Amino acid sequence: MGKFLLGVIVTLLVLVLGGLGFATLGFFPTAANVEPPHWERHLAMGAVDASSERHAPRVTNPLMPTDQNLEDGMKLYTMNCALCHGTLDRKPSALAASFYPPPPNFISNPPDDPEWRIFYTVRTGIRYTGMPAWDKALSSDDMWKITMLLSHMDKLPPGAQEYWKSNFGAPPEPEKKEDKEKHDRH
Repeated sequence: MGKFLLGVIVTLLVLVLGGLGFATLGFFPTAANVEPPHWERHLAMGAVDASSERHAPRVTNPLMPTDQNLEDGMKLYTMNCALCHGTLDRKPSALAASFYPPPPNFISNPPDDPEWRIFYTVRTGIRYTGMPAWDKALSSDDMWKITMLLSHMDKLPPGAQEYWKSNFGAPPEPEKKEDKEKHDRH
């Protein structure tokens, strides 16, 4: 039994040291202008989801989804988020193809995460992705307004829809559920 346990420990040690050597010797590709492989995207997003599930406090948005708060969310999104996540006039992000992994286009594909998780991501950012932590640049209310916009994008009240139409063009048409499931599989 002792030799077996020693063999397991040595094997794990070799794998860890081999992985570290592989990385520190520069064998991992680091180019940001290529599409990540499916397995890497799946592993990374699984890690992000598990981390936010573990660390994000389940807080409730203190703001109500009023027309004014949603309009403020649109303005804040345009100034702070659109460059990476797509503009409210449905134009793709100018930088999306330059990130690895590419940031999601929230106008074409609004997040379906609960508000507490979206707020946590906005507040703390995501390491190694280019998603910054906004807690030192935006107020808590401003981060909640962006969160509110993202979580209500497919169900905006008439006043907010009218503001969107008059300032940015037609409001978003969320992907059909079958289109989203098809995209998630690829």
